[in-house]
Amino acid sequence: MNSISQVQAPLFGNQPIAPSRPESKGEGFGELLKSALQEVNAAQKESQQKTTQLALGEGTDIHDVMIASQKSSLSLQLTIQMRNKAVEAYQEIMRMQV
Repeated sequence: MNSISQVQAPLFGNQPIAPSRPESKGEGFGELLKSALQEVNAAQKESQQKTTQLALGEGTDIHDVMIASQKSSLSLQLTIQMRNKAVEAYQEIMRMQV
């Protein structure tokens, strides 16, 4: 038993661990990124809609509005940080000498 198997056995039991691969339908990095951005956009729209409903007095609970607002804010912050890390990695690669 090699050292990786010794570490994985207590963590994952005796189940073999298959490497992560894109699904057979051809979903790659671009598609995953696109769907993640669509989810962030949907969270932004939901937050805006609930805020508008609250402002118009349409019976929306303030708790729901605040939760939607925080979800939207956190997802946008995560997206910005991921973008920053990707730009930083690109810049690091461009600084490498060939």
